[in-house]
Amino acid sequence: MTEQICSTRLANGATILTEFMPSLRSVTLGIWVRRGSRHEPAKLNGICHFIEHTVFKGTERRTAYDIAVESDRLGGHFDAYTSHELTGFTLKVVDTALPQAFDLLADMLLRPRFDEQDLQLEQRVIIEEMKMVEDSPEEFLGELFNAAYFPDHALGRPIEGTAETVSSFTHERTARFHAQAFAPRNFIIAAAGNVQHEQLVELAARACADIEAVETSTLEPDATAPPIAAAPIFAERKQELEQAHLILATPWPSARSEDRYAASLLASIIGGGTSSRLWQSIREERGLAYSVGAAASGYTDVGVFHIYAGTSPAQVDQVLDLALAELRRVVRVHVGADELRLVKDQAIASILLSLESTSARAGTLARQEIIHGRHIAPDEIIRRLEAVTPDDLQRLARASFTTNALAFGALGNLDGFRIDRARLEI
Repeated sequence: MTEQICSTRLANGATILTEFMPSLRSVTLGIWVRRGSRHEPAKLNGICHFIEHTVFKGTERRTAYDIAVESDRLGGHFDAYTSHELTGFTLKVVDTALPQAFDLLADMLLRPRFDEQDLQLEQRVIIEEMKMVEDSPEEFLGELFNAAYFPDHALGRPIEGTAETVSSFTHERTARFHAQAFAPRNFIIAAAGNVQHEQLVELAARACADIEAVETSTLEPDATAPPIAAAPIFAERKQELEQAHLILATPWPSARSEDRYAASLLASIIGGGTSSRLWQSIREERGLAYSVGAAASGYTDVGVFHIYAGTSPAQVDQVLDLALAELRRVVRVHVGADELRLVKDQAIASILLSLESTSARAGTLARQEIIHGRHIAPDEIIRRLEAVTPDDLQRLARASFTTNALAFGALGNLDGFRIDRARLEI
């Protein structure tokens, strides 16, 4: 038998996706919810992340200890996470344990208890998590930067919320949002491995059979597209830090854009790995930073490209100038054939290697359904990557790396450092 992908949409709106991999004895099963922090009203900022935590505290049928024991007995890897646009729960188990694994996941997501005392304990845990972010300069700068880059929009708010909002999540408030957002119509149930599609459809239909629909007209949060991103320039001085931490950012193609393949390759060329321009120029040739690179965040309707570096305060100016020089170079000079071939090979190898992982395959099925509404085969992705030309990269660079759109943020011991828009001239 060969590998195959199947899809079913239940009457309640839940989508079931499977990729059958008959040579394996494992299955990665997950439930992804089409809701993340960008779907939260400001007063409920952080509630998706809060629910991600608190569904582990107990259900109508299981205590928190029962959940822990059962997940350990299944022997697999249990993971949960919240992003701006989705919340995901995955469990990897042996194929014979699929019914038990699904029963555990479905019970947690559909029937959490949200005991008031448990909620108060978890509020304290999450507030401690926020303090950890503040103690991590790279993460803290990221939050400061998002707030400035997406002012007055959910994408600019922290995924974990604030101490004020999280402290307000009572049983009533949490249960009300959960009933609206963590409902079957928002579920992508995906599995990859030695899984029978009909079996998973039956399990899902049975688990959701008695879940009542919730009126959403007054509960649906605002998830409007952000306005054209701001281009802030700020320097937050924190004298107790040993290093200065920098971000350069600019608007970028969204996760649905036809330019996303070129964008992925261009980000890799600039700062995606140890052979990238930033790594070689700033770290290898001059030894100015331990951590330096570039990456992109692609949301459904907007994208952000950013360069990050951490360096000694005395070297901030030099690192910034070198980063800007690489942006100017890619705007003015075509990427060479060998360099483009290198990042294409790197991207294609990553795709092919991910095919050996049931976790990667299940996650890809779910994310593609949420973002694109369809499965995009690896062969199609590889074809699109291979079709990218140096002209495509330069066109994208010229459209993105413009002075008016370029944003800058810094955090740390910045005495004597000065920045203005004229300095960011590309």
